[in-house]
Order: sequence, then structure tokens, then C-alpha cells
Amino acid sequence: MVLSAVAGYVVVQYVTGGTGDPGCRVVSGTADRTTYEFTPEQAVNAATITAVGTDRGMPERAVTIALATALQESALRNLTHGDRDSLGLFQQRPSQGWGTTKQVTDPAYAADIFYEHLAKVPDYTELPLTVAAQRVQRSGYPEAYAKHEPDATLLAAALTGSSAATLTCAGTPDATATTGPDGVRAALLRDFGRNAVREAAAEADDDGTSSASAEGTVDGPDAVTDGRTVILPVAEDTTAAGRTVRERGWQLAHWAVANASALRIQNVSYAGQVWTAGNTDSEWRAAATTSTEAAGTAGAGGGTGSVRIVTAR
Repeated sequence: MVLSAVAGYVVVQYVTGGTGDPGCRVVSGTADRTTYEFTPEQAVNAATITAVGTDRGMPERAVTIALATALQESALRNLTHGDRDSLGLFQQRPSQGWGTTKQVTDPAYAADIFYEHLAKVPDYTELPLTVAAQRVQRSGYPEAYAKHEPDATLLAAALTGSSAATLTCAGTPDATATTGPDGVRAALLRDFGRNAVREAAAEADDDGTSSASAEGTVDGPDAVTDGRTVILPVAEDTTAAGRTVRERGWQLAHWAVANASALRIQNVSYAGQVWTAGNTDSEWRAAATTSTEAAGTAGAGGGTGSVRIVTAR
């Protein structure tokens, strides 16, 4: 029985897929068009891991290491079980000082404490991924992280925004989810920390009126009539770790698509591209723009000045 339990644990640690059918896909921005398919649950967790890393000012390589580690340890699922007292995305152990049970099963906390330890590894960006991950995790299977590097690299490129319009999700928003602009703003704050409060500076309701956050006022576009809209201004002071405005914008846009099912997001637009939930192929498509939007103002996704998120009623 003990051997069976150990064997079962090893199988879980090596699995790469999540529960349910894949509903999301990331495609390489290079000519090879390599793809990786994953579930909405995995997408949400991957987006959180990435957001926490960039909010800390960590480079894309750090995000790749974190994603590969979580793919190996939990298949990007927030597990409530594991070897001995291992829990969460990174299978962190409360008994080993990683935090309380509640903390290590909070994806944002788990990612943050992983990055805290990774940052202490000398020259981690120059190390082989499996070596860097192992110096944080101290796993019994140190070679296992390496096989996740290609998928983690694809995910990191999309979710940090360095690869544009490469992450999509299929299907419709979760009908059981109850959210709206407030839910989107709360999720942004959860994942991005203080920066999200500044970025989510404006929202527009279906009646066309706008309300600003406590951090400031940004004029939004005309509100759509079939949903509720959150406008995320993207400017130089919202970037981190030397990333460009455009990369920050695509990070926020891909984050919204990854969270579409959980937050009942219907539509995301940025830089002249629009993604709509429920499309047969769920691709990013060219959006109609006006000359003002093309100039980069906070319009309906025409320029790089803002990301526009429309939620279900």
C-alpha cells in the first residue's frame, strides 16, 4: 500500500495537464507556431504567477522558472493535498517554513514566496532552469523541471506581454460566476498588487456614465450596451523591470483572457486587436478603430494607451 501511494504521488508530480478539457491555448510568436493547450483553471493560476513576478520586478526568465516549477509540482492546480504536508501550486510545506496552510494555498502568496527564494539564488537567470528551480524547491526529483521548460517559456512570453495576441481561451464565461467590473478590479489588485489600483483607474457602466477610482480619473470610451466595461490605462509609470508600455498592455490583455471564465469576461481589446468569448476559434481579430484610437488614446482598443475589458451583465 505504501509503494502504491508513492507511485501515485510520482504520477501526480509528473502530470502536465489539469482537470477538464483544455479550453485555452498559447501559440509561439515565432515562425514555428508551437502551441501549448491548457485549462481555464491552469490559465488563471499561470496568470497570477506571472503577475506577481512582474509586480516584483522579476525578469521573464524568473517567470519561466516559476511556471515550469508549478507545472511540475501541481500541473498549475492549487492542490489541497500532496506529499506529507505539501500544498498549493508549488507544493510548499508549512512545516518547512513556507507559510501557513492558508498562505501556501493562496496562489498570489505562494508565487510571491517562491520568487522571494528564487531571488536569493546567485545568478539564477544564467543557471539551467532545472538547477534554479531545484535550489528553491529541494525536490526529490530535481531533473523533472526541465521537461516543462518549453511550455513554460511559451506561457511566460504571452503572460508577460512580450509575445502579442498569442493567448486565447475558448467557450463562454462560467455561468455560475457572479462578477462584474468590481470583480475584475479585485482580481487585478489580488494579482498585481499596488500597481493594479493605479491601472484600473476608470470604469464605464452600461448606461454610459463613468466613475473613477480613488487613485485618479481617466476618461473612458463610450460604454458598450451589452455589458460592463473596465478601462486599464497603460503608461510608462505602470511598467516594471524595464518592460515597454506595449508589453505591459499585452500582459493585462492576456491576463483578462486567462481569467475570462472565472470573471465572466466577454470581450478584451488592445492595440487594434479584440478577443471575444464564445467565438468558435476564439482568435484575436482586428478591431475597427477611429483615427483618435489609432493615435493611442484610451479608446476601444485601437492604440496602446489602454486595455478595454467588457464583462457579462
